Amino acid sequence: MVNQSFPLGFLLLGFSEHPELERILFVMVLTSYLLTLVGNTLIILLSVLDPRLHSPMYFFLSNLSFLDLCFTTSFVPKMLVNLWGPKKTISFLGCFIQLFIFLSLGTTECILLTVMAFDHYVAVCQPLHYATIIHPRLCRQLAAVAWVMGLAQSIVQTPPTLLLPFCPQQQIHDFLCEVPSLIRLSCGDITYNEIQLAVSSVIFVVVPLSLILVSYSAIAWAVLRINSAQAWKRALGTCSSHLMVVTIFYSSIIAVYLQPKNPYAQKRGKFFGLFYAVGTPSLNPLIYTLRNKEVKRAFRRLQGKEGDSRES
Repeated sequence: MVNQSFPLGFLLLGFSEHPELERILFVMVLTSYLLTLVGNTLIILLSVLDPRLHSPMYFFLSNLSFLDLCFTTSFVPKMLVNLWGPKKTISFLGCFIQLFIFLSLGTTECILLTVMAFDHYVAVCQPLHYATIIHPRLCRQLAAVAWVMGLAQSIVQTPPTLLLPFCPQQQIHDFLCEVPSLIRLSCGDITYNEIQLAVSSVIFVVVPLSLILVSYSAIAWAVLRINSAQAWKRALGTCSSHLMVVTIFYSSIIAVYLQPKNPYAQKRGKFFGLFYAVGTPSLNPLIYTLRNKEVKRAFRRLQGKEGDSRES
C-alpha cells in the first residue's frame, strides 16, 4: 500500500449508501440554505440600517449572522452538487479551503456565543453599568478576538491534518472535509493529530461552553435574589433567544463528536452533522426574529409600516 501525502482529490461519500434519500436531502439542504441566506442577510441589514438596533447585542448578532452566511456558503454548494449528481469528488485544494473555513468559522462561533453570553450577563446583572462596561470599542475588540482566534485555530490545525500520509483509497465517509474524517484516512501515525484535536476541543468547545454556563448561572442567581416576576420576565426577554441558539448549537456538536466509534453511530452522526452544519444556521435568524419584538419592529419600520401598525 503506497501512501500519498498530496492526493489529487477525495471522494465525499456523504449519504451515497442511501441513494433514495439524496434527492430528498437535496431539497431539504437547498431550502435550509435559502432560509439561511435570506434570514441572516435580513438581520444584518436591520442591524445596519435601523439606528435603534445600534447596540452591542445586535452588533454581535450581526457578526453571528455574517459568520453563518460564510460558514454555509463554504460547503453547501458543493454538497448540493454531490447530492444531485453521481460525481462526488472534491479536489485536494478544494478540501483544504473547505477545511480551513470550516475550522475557522466553527471556532469563531464558539467564541462569539461566549461573548454574547457575557453581554447578557452584564445587561442583567450590571444594568446600571452596562453602557460603561460594554462600550463600542470593547464590542469591536471582543468580536475581533473571536475572529482572530478562529483564524489562528485553523492555521494551526489545517496543515498538519492535510499533510498526513493518506491511504490510496481516499474515501471520506462524510459530506464535507473535516478533521476526524481526514484523520481516519491516514495510513501513518496520527497520535499528534488526535492530541491536537483533543486539546483544541477542550480550549474552543469545552471552555467556552463552561463560561456560558457560568454566565447563565450568575444570571439565574441574580434574578432569584431579586425574587421579582418583572425581573424574571426581563431576564427571559434578554437571554431566551441566545440560550436556545446555544442549546441547539452545542447539542449538535456533542451529538456529532462525542459518540461511540462504531459503524451505526457514525452513520447516525452524519445526520446530526448535517443538522449542525446546515440546520443550525437557518434556525438562528428564525429564533432571533420570531422571539424578538425589537427585530419585528425594525422590520416593520424598514417596510414603512410602523405607523400603520400603531394606528390599527
